[in-house]
Amino acid sequence: MTDAAPSRPALILREYSDDLAPHFHDINMEWIEAMFVMEDLDRAVLRDPRGKIIEPGGVILFVEAVGIGIVGTCALKRSGDGDFELTKMGVRADARGLGAGAFLLAETIARAKAMGADKLYLLTSSRCEAAIHLYEQAGFEHDTEIMRDYGARYDRCDVAMRYRPR
Repeated sequence: MTDAAPSRPALILREYSDDLAPHFHDINMEWIEAMFVMEDLDRAVLRDPRGKIIEPGGVILFVEAVGIGIVGTCALKRSGDGDFELTKMGVRADARGLGAGAFLLAETIARAKAMGADKLYLLTSSRCEAAIHLYEQAGFEHDTEIMRDYGARYDRCDVAMRYRPR
């Protein structure tokens, strides 16, 4: 008799709605407070995701694990004509290992392409090693221009990356 590996729950992409805003807030608060200090920009975006991300032309996506609920979120924030920042990506600590981060990242990149993004970039910290590895696997490359132009937004930012389709 062999033990079968436990199956992962199916993952479903969900669009932003005001009733999902608490998940956006809570998932991001969890990882930011676990690793860093909450910054003013974090507070502003998490308090008003519709006003700070959706209304200016961005999107917020969620990943739902069937039988578990919303486990992750990611936003595309418009930062210029054709420029988007991939931001506020997080997966609940108790849901890591389900493949939700890779699923969400792939869906967010696809959405950026569908929205006509000329430049897709992200800002992070070298402390987020697992996330950086995931970004690199998806086609993001470290970029000094992005760091110069956008890196000062967060005190914790010491890594800037730009998506380069392969």
